Order: sequence, then C-alpha cells, then structure tokens
Amino acid sequence: MLLLHEVHRVAGAHEGAFDQAYRDELLPALGQGDQARLLWYLRLAHGSGAAYTVMTITGCRDAAAWSALADRVRHGDLAQWSARVDGMRHQCEAKILTPVTWSPLQEIDLSTVPTSGEEHELSLFMEDTAWPYPGGLQAYLDKAGTLYDTTLAKSKEGGQSIIELEAAYQPVYGSHKTTEVILWQRVVNQKALIYLLANDLPPPATAPGTWMHDALAVRDTWESRILRSASWSPLY
Repeated sequence: MLLLHEVHRVAGAHEGAFDQAYRDELLPALGQGDQARLLWYLRLAHGSGAAYTVMTITGCRDAAAWSALADRVRHGDLAQWSARVDGMRHQCEAKILTPVTWSPLQEIDLSTVPTSGEEHELSLFMEDTAWPYPGGLQAYLDKAGTLYDTTLAKSKEGGQSIIELEAAYQPVYGSHKTTEVILWQRVVNQKALIYLLANDLPPPATAPGTWMHDALAVRDTWESRILRSASWSPLY
C-alpha cells in the first residue's frame, strides 16, 4: 500500500473549481479501476496556517499502481485534467508514503472506498510530522511505537483522549527525506482540543516519562497541522 500525499497551495479565486476538479473528475476517473483511489480531501483549518491550503491523500495498491497513475497524469487520460489543476494552484508538494510496521492502519481495501462524492459530516484530523535527529530514525520509530502509543492508550482508558492514532507513515525510500515520520490522528474531543490550543500544558504532561519529555531524546523538530475533511471526502 502506497499513499500519495500532496499539499496544494491553491489560488484563492480558484478554490471552488479546484474542489470540483477533484470531486467531479478525478474521483470517478480513479473509480474506473481498483488500483488507486482518492482517499482524503482535507483543508487546513482556518486560522491555523496559510490560506487556501488543501491536502489530498491518494491510495495506490502497490508500486505498479502508482506507476500506472503517474502515466495517466503525465500523458494519459488525466493529462489535460492535471494541466488545468496545475493552473489553479501556486504550488504542490508531494511525497510517497508507506505505513510503519506498528501503524494501526496497514491496508485499505480500495474497492470499498466511495467514488460518488456524496456529502457527509465533517471530521478533524491532527497530522504531526516529525524529523528525528540525523541517523536517529529507528530510535524515533522505536520510541513512538511504544511510549507514544502507550500514552494515547492510557488517555483513552481514562476517558481523556483528544486524539486517536489511526496511522503512522514514513516516506518511501528514495522519494523524500529519509528521516521523517507522519502521525495521522483523528480528533475525538474538539472541546479538549480548543483547551489545548488556548492553554499551556500542565507540568505533569511534560515530566520525565511522558512522550513530550522523553521524545526530546530522539527529536526536537516537529510540526502539527489541524485538517478538516471536505463534506465529500471519500474517507473522513
């Protein structure tokens, strides 16, 4: 399972047309087969970063499916679509991801992913991207797969969860930075998230033995994005 992760800096005047291009054209085009699907279409939450930022995550069954999709976009039936979409944005940053060994989500049955663009409720996600110290990728993965996972599990048991880890990804070798890990998390308590944004962490949350403290041994550079699914995003 490979995931094409793209961050689009959309031109404000073309925001609606950009949405329609993905919903009304790409979504059904990928639905013609079972090798690739648009999975998530999300917007950076207002007030949390650059305006008109859209994130898309496209699932490909394997490397061959990704190669076939690339051919369609470059000189196949999606080439004209790609050219029009490119004219609606200022920039697009892309990388190919794969689940780490301890990721809760390993595979997605692409045949079950909707391609109709039907509307539904909205969801919030927190995407944490961490850059471990040089040469420390495995040390970060080991600690995140134990201490971080345990920390979230304890919060859930105590009824204090703000987020739940759905997946953890890293870039495919040779396609992006070698030392990067993405934690893909669903926001399950929006009121608690607002409190977190408006207040400092209490001292116990950063004490020795906690993720916020002990993770400093394996990384001190990371970034969070708050993302809101579109009302028609296939997964949400």
